[in-house]
Order: sequence, then structure tokens, then C-alpha cells
Amino acid sequence: MRSPVLSLSSARGSYSTARPAARFPDPRIDRPVAPALPTRLRPPDLLRLTDEGAEDVLDGRYDHLLPANGEWPTEQRWATRLLSDDEVDVWLISWTPGKSTELHDHAGSLGALTVLSGALSEYRWNGTELRHRTLTAGDQAAFPIGWVHDVMRAPSAEAATPSRFADPAQATTGPLDPTLSVHAYSPPLSAMSYYEVTGHGILRRTRTVLTDEPEGDM
Repeated sequence: MRSPVLSLSSARGSYSTARPAARFPDPRIDRPVAPALPTRLRPPDLLRLTDEGAEDVLDGRYDHLLPANGEWPTEQRWATRLLSDDEVDVWLISWTPGKSTELHDHAGSLGALTVLSGALSEYRWNGTELRHRTLTAGDQAAFPIGWVHDVMRAPSAEAATPSRFADPAQATTGPLDPTLSVHAYSPPLSAMSYYEVTGHGILRRTRTVLTDEPEGDM
């Protein structure tokens, strides 16, 4: 997984300086709550950061941040910051069955993720409908400004490639068989908007919240 191009410790010296391309408004969707904020990072930078962060987690470099005794939460998503500064937040998230994030955007933040173990289902609004994809261990995804999606632990997570955190003695998913992903946001999250698809096939914003929590309330 590790990329030789960008590291967590030396990332700030490697970012590009080009500004993101402007988005054209879509009449079928409420516009995000905020425009893109200044950041030197681009989606490829965030993908490298999540890739390296994932390898560091698997190598045990963040074991001191993990739940005590390997008792992963089973009712609610769980998250811990791996890296935080003025330009980027990097998070490790554990996903639980049946808990979705709801349709949301990341306001003025770019985002990216790398899946460590298990599998995630993503439902993304493409302007006319929700499109589904499954991301399994090793898969990555980047989220530009205006990306609206819902993310949850995939029903197929039981059959996905296990990580070093999985308990071989367990036949079903549980606290020692987590679905894990590493996420990066730049600038660090400050707000999110939530949406619903109306009966007329239009994406409508329902609320906006100030938050620094990744992928919605835990």
C-alpha cells in the first residue's frame, strides 16, 4: 500500500498548488453549503495519505489509538484521528452493520478513503439517480467538492478479505471482526449538508450541521 511519493510525516512539502476546477451548478441539486476552501492538497494527495495511513494501521503503528482489548463497537460507528493539522485530518473509522451515514456532502472539503478490511457500500448521487458500488479491502475512492453520497458497511463484509484484526475463531461478524477504513479531508471538516431524493427525482438538502466528525455523527 505505501506510496513512496507522499508520507504522513513529510506530506506538507509535497502538495501541488493548483486550484480546483470550478463546478457548474446543477438545477437538479441544491448547491453545497460552502465553496471549496483554500488547500494545497488534491485528491491524489489524499489518496496517498489514506493509503499510507492504512498501511501504518495494519503495521500496528496506531495500536495505542485502537479500542482497548480489541473490543470494537458493535452498535455505532467508531473513529479516531490519526493525523490532524491546519490542512488535513486523517481518520480511522470502524463500521457497524445497518448504520448508514445518510446522503451527505463534505461542504468545502475534499475527501478520500482506503478500505482496510471488510467492505463498504456507497450510494452516490450522479445528478439523476443514486449509483451503487462496493469497496472492498484495498479499494480507494476520492470525493471532490459537491460529492453527495451515503456510506455503510456492506452486507457482504462477512465474506470480504479479513484483516489482522479479525478473530479466526469467529464465524460471523462481531467486535473482533471490524470493517475498517482510513479517511482524509482537506481542509479538515467543518460542516456537512444532508439530502433526500424527492418523489420527483430531485436531490433536496434537508439540513446543514457544523461538525468535525468524519462521515456524519458517530
